[in-house]
Amino acid sequence: MKTTWIPGAVSATFKKMPLTKAQVIELLTDCRLQAVEWSENVHVEAGDPKGAAELKKQTEAAGLRVAAYGSYFRLGENELPGQAFQRSLLSAEALGAPVIRIWGGVQASADVDEWRRCCLTQEAALVADLAARRGIKVALEWHKNTLTDTNESASRLIREADHPNLFCLWQPTVALTPRERAAGIRLMGERLLNFHVYSWPDGKRGPLNAAEWQYYFNAAAAIGGQRCALLEFVRDDSLDQFRSDADTLLRLIQSNEDAP
Repeated sequence: MKTTWIPGAVSATFKKMPLTKAQVIELLTDCRLQAVEWSENVHVEAGDPKGAAELKKQTEAAGLRVAAYGSYFRLGENELPGQAFQRSLLSAEALGAPVIRIWGGVQASADVDEWRRCCLTQEAALVADLAARRGIKVALEWHKNTLTDTNESASRLIREADHPNLFCLWQPTVALTPRERAAGIRLMGERLLNFHVYSWPDGKRGPLNAAEWQYYFNAAAAIGGQRCALLEFVRDDSLDQFRSDADTLLRLIQSNEDAP
């Protein structure tokens, strides 16, 4: 069974434009996208279940699905992590998000000593358990200067946390080569949830590169199941570029569906 993809976008993409929640919904529907990851501190505040529930209604009324809640909860940054995480979790639940995104600390994995890594790993398991009680998956942001900045470190974190409700999002980290990125996709396997989709040639935002992303979709083909491919980081924060990238993404997903 091959992997199928639902096209969408991350709402933080529009924070500098800036677009309101209603404008984000209108843009995504105009572009024939189907899903949105609503971002904390941009469109849905932590600890605001009323606002999140209203946005859930607006999103679904437009025919879109909530792909995830993009929280900015970071491992190791709170004296009472369970209590701090509950604020983000309240909004995620009211939003109807199946996934809540968290961050694997604030340091590059190479700079984290074994004691610190153990603490962060235990905290990852704690928040994964809290979210599981509400039927929400926890997914680590795949990002530089966190414990998911290399394939090996991310895999180790998932393995040592040893919690069935802990997953990863994935994006093409600039520090890794395309081959290393594809290896990371295969390494995560079923623990990989959604893609954050963008192209940064030479470390700068560019148009979405169809050939590059076909390579990543191919790497994920054997995982199976249904996942979201969410646009992010548009060149020059341009609406025209976003529309163009959306067209590219739709063509890519269609070509993957048509492939034998």
